[in-house]
Amino acid sequence: MLRYAAMFAAILAVGAMAAWAARDDNDYPYIPYDHASLQYKKATPDDAITRLQEKLDKGSTKLAYDPKFGYLPSLLRQLNVNIDSQMLVFSKTSFQGPKISPAKPRALYFNDDVAVGFVQDGDVMEFTALDPKLGINFYTMEREKTDKPSFFRRTDECFSCHLIPGTLYVPGLLTTSVYPRPDGALRFQAAALFVDHRTPLDQRWGGWYVTGNAGDLQHRGNSVAPNPDQPTILDLRNNQNLTSLARRFDTTQYLTGTSDLIALMTLEHQTRMTSLLTRLRWEYEVADKDGKLAQLQPRMEFLTDEIVSYMLFVGEAKMYNPMTGVSTFTETFPQRGPKDKQGRSLRDFDLKTRLFRYPLSYMIYDQAFDALPETAKATIYQKLFDVLTEKNKDEKFSRLSAADRHAILEILSDTKSSVPDYWRAVAK
Repeated sequence: MLRYAAMFAAILAVGAMAAWAARDDNDYPYIPYDHASLQYKKATPDDAITRLQEKLDKGSTKLAYDPKFGYLPSLLRQLNVNIDSQMLVFSKTSFQGPKISPAKPRALYFNDDVAVGFVQDGDVMEFTALDPKLGINFYTMEREKTDKPSFFRRTDECFSCHLIPGTLYVPGLLTTSVYPRPDGALRFQAAALFVDHRTPLDQRWGGWYVTGNAGDLQHRGNSVAPNPDQPTILDLRNNQNLTSLARRFDTTQYLTGTSDLIALMTLEHQTRMTSLLTRLRWEYEVADKDGKLAQLQPRMEFLTDEIVSYMLFVGEAKMYNPMTGVSTFTETFPQRGPKDKQGRSLRDFDLKTRLFRYPLSYMIYDQAFDALPETAKATIYQKLFDVLTEKNKDEKFSRLSAADRHAILEILSDTKSSVPDYWRAVAK
């Protein structure tokens, strides 16, 4: 296994250091991951991968081996990851880059807590799993059939790409938009962008296949930069609003032939949300261990403000055209979350002018949110409440209509048991 360690960069990164500090993430200085309160490398993970490994070791579950796809279909079932979340990236932005190309893109699958990467003819499968205390953990599994399938946790070898300003200096995931050459290699690394829900839509998906309809939007997906003298000029001809990729590569070599537009946008929101939650917990744990919680209060105000703003989709890139995917992701994703008494969910999509119908992040239901220190959660709930009841009239929240605010209050009051009582009094 050690032959992979030196080159392992896990699932969603691209080696474009010049772009990593280009955004607002200078507000998040480095935190030593080996701090006594964290001990990231030495700590025993508690995540979906380690729980599955325990079942495999005990013999209470087994992985089926498919002649074509190996353990992948069985692993997705065991990890509760839907095939319709499949996204295909053809840029060589993985440690298995030499085996990735427009003809053989890497497949990615995800849910709220797990991501799985699969490369045709790859040496290993790639995994990340969210630990509510540690943040993202990184794993690989050998592709070959074996009597004892095992996950191998990766730490230091991942940090060059996954513990950086772009992940807020906590172990995290990245989605990027790059300028790929016709073979999938990066044409111009310094122009790579980190992508989340704030990124303008016309700047997204460079290096990715994208299936779905985005109207008149001209995005960077499905395209390459063919001219080395013009490294940031993509050939965009016949690359928009694709419903099939069968003319691009052999789609029968994948579990499904789609690389869903809506799945991509959902993951882009989720990556930064996860890093923000992990960052808050890490800073609190370090300050608590060092006896500096009192001095940390101004910092806690900043961090909780950042989380509340992002949870409420402040700065979300506007959709100027309705969008549709071509997989069942748009139907199955809302089914995964709780619904209120009126059948509404924070996972319901809008896809006309914004991503979600009710713009409060579904990650508020995640174990990473629930694991936050109680004082931090109380502060977040209060700040959310102040926005939703218009006590906080900051202009940055102006895109939230009165109907949006009241619906979010009602939905969360019905579906989140830890919501403070004062929420429910107003939501009635």
